[in-house]
Amino acid sequence: MTRRLAVVAKKVGVSEATVSRVLNGKPGVSEATRQAVLSALDVLGYERPTQLRGERARLVGLVLPELQNPIFPTFAEVIGGALAQLGLTPVLCTQTRGGVSEADYVTLLLHQQVSGVVFAGGLYAQADAPHDHYRQLAERNIPVVLVNAAIEHLGFPAVSCDDAVAVEQAWRHLSSLGHERIGLVLGPGGHVPSARKLAAARAVAGEVPDEHVARAVFSIEGGHAAATRLIERGVTGFICASDPLALGVVRAARRKGLDVPGQVSVVGYDDSALMNCTEPPLTTVRQPVEAMGKAVVELLNAQISGSTVAPEELLFEPELVVRGSTGQAPRD
Repeated sequence: MTRRLAVVAKKVGVSEATVSRVLNGKPGVSEATRQAVLSALDVLGYERPTQLRGERARLVGLVLPELQNPIFPTFAEVIGGALAQLGLTPVLCTQTRGGVSEADYVTLLLHQQVSGVVFAGGLYAQADAPHDHYRQLAERNIPVVLVNAAIEHLGFPAVSCDDAVAVEQAWRHLSSLGHERIGLVLGPGGHVPSARKLAAARAVAGEVPDEHVARAVFSIEGGHAAATRLIERGVTGFICASDPLALGVVRAARRKGLDVPGQVSVVGYDDSALMNCTEPPLTTVRQPVEAMGKAVVELLNAQISGSTVAPEELLFEPELVVRGSTGQAPRD
């Protein structure tokens, strides 16, 4: 017990006597300090005293599919910082292949009595994925916010970048450069943001042949494989559903001896870290991560505070960032 007091006190920056007062429910401790001590207990893995177990911890689960795509650490940094300003502690839950699943993380977070959960790039965006763990959260009235488009009927608020506007910006940019054979490299079938991007492309172009649409896993390797097929079909302008996919397209073009942007133009999506440092620097559609992250935390905190938040989707407009990976279409 004495060691636990010392560890928690050091973590929070208060005296062992203050920690003892919190654990024993004694007066003379500010609410902010009390919550800091309880959060430290949760973070350090110590069990709360029996009389304090009914309260939700000042912890918020931040569930991400990966950290290899720089957009997810960027979202984590923005959302984590905004949570900390409210006295909430983010608990980063990153999935790994063959490791802990999204559903497993939800079970762990429920065991920790978290105050809320933020999901970014999760199974909620995939129509054919399991969704029972989301229903668990809804049944227990755990505040939840989703980042980017989700399947229908989950009943959670979402903060999304407008996929339709993103594709319209990219398509018009490539068209203005003279590209007529424009292809799409999207996520797997059933992926809601990718479906929105495809619908937007067909709306702005009138028609997009199926042979100019390729599905891929979200990785450089996935983009490489998809682009190889589309290049063989004569596509010269590529619109991709993520920056890693776009980098895979650039790699595929070069492996075929094609110049980017002299013969092939590529537009990514996210404008994640270091995309201005690639060769060539990547033209991409920027998600407004700062504004989106703050909106996510505002919606979550409103729910934590007891306010009713409608299960609606807030759409944020992206921005096309033109760099060196797009150029005039090659002349036949």
